[in-house]
Parts: sequence; structure tokens; C-alpha cells
Amino acid sequence: MTTIAGVSARLLTVPLPRPWAADVRENHFIAVTVTDNDGARGHGFSWTPTIGAGAVLSLLTADIARFARGRETDPAPVWDALWRHLHEAGSGGLTTIAMAGLDLALWDLRAQRAHASVPQLIGRRHEAVPTYGSGINRHLELPELVAQARRWVDAGFGAVKIKVGGRPLRDDVARVAAVRDVLGPDRGLMIDANQLWTLEEARAAAAALEPFHLRWIEEPLRADDLPGYRALSAATAVPIAAGENIHTGYRFREFMDAGALSIIQPNVIRVGGITPFLAIAADADARGVPVFPHLLPELSAQVALCLPRPSMVEDVEDSSLTALGVLARPAPVRVTATEARSTDEPGLGLRIRP
Repeated sequence: MTTIAGVSARLLTVPLPRPWAADVRENHFIAVTVTDNDGARGHGFSWTPTIGAGAVLSLLTADIARFARGRETDPAPVWDALWRHLHEAGSGGLTTIAMAGLDLALWDLRAQRAHASVPQLIGRRHEAVPTYGSGINRHLELPELVAQARRWVDAGFGAVKIKVGGRPLRDDVARVAAVRDVLGPDRGLMIDANQLWTLEEARAAAAALEPFHLRWIEEPLRADDLPGYRALSAATAVPIAAGENIHTGYRFREFMDAGALSIIQPNVIRVGGITPFLAIAADADARGVPVFPHLLPELSAQVALCLPRPSMVEDVEDSSLTALGVLARPAPVRVTATEARSTDEPGLGLRIRP
């Protein structure tokens, strides 16, 4: 029986080559190492773009490290017990973000012991998963947005996503129309409002933008507004997507059972790691709801390759782990404009650099 002998964590902050906003110029990665009683090590990480990196680091080095010591290294039982232990500090958010670092490290350790990649260990169902181009582009002027869309087309992306909201609807219509002109009729187009609209604004936007044949509207409302999402989904034929700011399986089930979402987008880190992501994906499959993991393509692709239904992986321009230079070695997933494919390196293969 192998048990957890120690958990350590450290913070790495990296600048963004393309700032996401005037006040979002860096991302924070908390590298986590688990050592078992045989001396073997597993490596994982937590991540937060802006808020809470210090709190995540503190949770990992204090509460989580103390709780984990002496427990068996099987990720699922550790996750369940740790979630109950941390529940007083919140059922999701900072707690699950911190838990992800430990969970990913345990999956890395388990896969290395099995001489398998994480997709092989879970059970890979697809040889590759499609990618789509994405950008933090709300602040771009229209010519810059059009130039970005042309870069995606030239690179070969079959679908792209742009930001909307925070401006008059007529401006969003003009921006979506300009990008659709660049893409042509056959490439997929998605939009992301990042929770900026009221229900009334979202209804109006959905009606105005429906002629552009959108694959989905992402986070049109505040992430916790279940009644609003249910009402919006009933009012439009455009698929509604959300999930990057939903943190627990309980909340995902509530949204799906209410018919509030056509697509869910759990972030592997924000839900607490691979263990809860797989449970959420199983619930979604049982309900016939597609799953499209949010951000972090080198991590998201590893779980997307194992999903029972077709998925896509988001590649935000110049914001992948590889593009940010945070990895100590080449990523175990090759991400191109058409697909993401695992190299089947043993373990998780995502070790954060010093």
C-alpha cells in the first residue's frame, strides 16, 4: 500500500504576451508535488488568472498537506474526503481550485506507476480531439479583431470564439458580422459574453445574433443565475453554454436538470481536478449534454480524449501552457489548429518549471 508522505507547493507568476485586459497581464500557477512513502513523486498544478493565488498556495501548504499525509494515493477517495474536510471554507471556488493541484499530482503519480499516460489510464475513446481558436479580444478595435480572425483562418482553425458584451448591441452585431465575413459560412463561430448581460439584454442579443449561425452563446448571464439561464434557454434557439465558473457537480446537475444549458464547459482546475471532472462528464453524458472543457488545452485535451461524446478544446491565442513557457519539458499533448493529440508520455506530463 502506497501512502502520501508529503505535499509541497510553490507559486509561479508569468506575464501574458497578449494581456487579457488592462488589469489582467499575468497568470498564476501553483506547482504541486506529492511524494509517496516509496519516494516516488507526482506533479500537478493549480491555476488562477487573477484572484486568489496566495490563498490557493496557503490552502495547499497548510490544510491540504496536513490532511493528505498518511492517506492512500488513490485520487478518488482522497478527493471525496478532502472535499468534505474543506467544506467549511466553501464547497467550491478557492477550495476546489486548490484541491485540483493535489488531484492532478495523484493522477500523475498513479499513471507513472502504471507506465501509462493519463488518457490511457482513464480510457481513451478518441485518437484526437478538434481544437478551436479563441481570444481575449473584447478590448480590440474592430480592425484588430478582424485581423485576429484572419490569423485563425490562415492557421486552419475550423471554428473560433470571440468576446461580446460590455458595449451597445449594435456594436456587437457589427463585430460578429465582420468575423463571420472573414470565416465564411462553413467555419464554426461562438461568442462569449463573460456574464456581462442581464436576462433582457441576453434575450435581445440572442435574437439579433441568431442570423449569424452561432454554435453557442457562452456565459451570457451571471454564472449562478439558474432561473435566468433557464428562461434564456427557453427563449432562444441558439445553444447556451456555461460552466467555467460552476465549481461543483451538484451545481452542474442543477443546471442540466433544469434544462438551462445546452452545453457545459467545466474547467478541470476550477472543479477540483480530473476526479470531479470525470464525474461531471458522466452525469452530462447520462443527460445527453455535450461537454467542452474550458481553457488549458494541454490539460483539457487529456480528458476530452476520454469523453464518450465528441468535444472540442479551446486554444486561446498565445495563452496555452506551452505559449506561456510555464512547462519544464515539452507538453504531452500536441495542439495544432486542427486537433489536439496525446503523445502518451507516462503520467500527466505537465510539470511546472522552476
